Amino acid sequence: MDTLVRTNPPRVSAVATSSTADETQYLTFMLDREIFAIGILTIKEIIEYGTFTAVPTMPACIRGVINLRGAAVPIMDLSVRFGKPAREVTKRTCIVIVEIEAHGGQRVVGVIVDAVNAVVEIAPSEIEPPPAFGARIPGGFIEGMGKIDNRFVILLNVNHVLSADDLDALANDNASGPKPFGAAAAP
Repeated sequence: MDTLVRTNPPRVSAVATSSTADETQYLTFMLDREIFAIGILTIKEIIEYGTFTAVPTMPACIRGVINLRGAAVPIMDLSVRFGKPAREVTKRTCIVIVEIEAHGGQRVVGVIVDAVNAVVEIAPSEIEPPPAFGARIPGGFIEGMGKIDNRFVILLNVNHVLSADDLDALANDNASGPKPFGAAAAP
């Protein structure tokens, strides 16, 4: 007797396919041999790593700006933002353009990543809360830990990682020398 067997669809897809699935779709990428993910709804595009213009007195994690269709878009090095050294640029290094909420509006920022992997679906039941200790990046940056194929993927809170207020404070404090992340700016 012939039996129809239904299997779960593959978790990895090339593009977002439906608006109901968007809440659980993430773009995964590599950064220093670790897998991170950002919610797909914040991603505008992925571009090839290229030249950018350095801007004086910016925080060390802001490498400069690029001209993206006539708009100046700041480019952030996520490794440096996480307190690590800048990564070597390879042929897979790229810039993920994301849109965040900032100062009551939308702001476009590019983030440098080692390599983009894929768009994956992670069910809410497969997301654990951020670790209370032991993380190598500040806890507020982590939205949760997604489980994919018995591995954890670090889900980033892009509005906090790319916080305009934090970056403004770092830029204003830049003249007095480097400070650890979270240190208060001088009055």
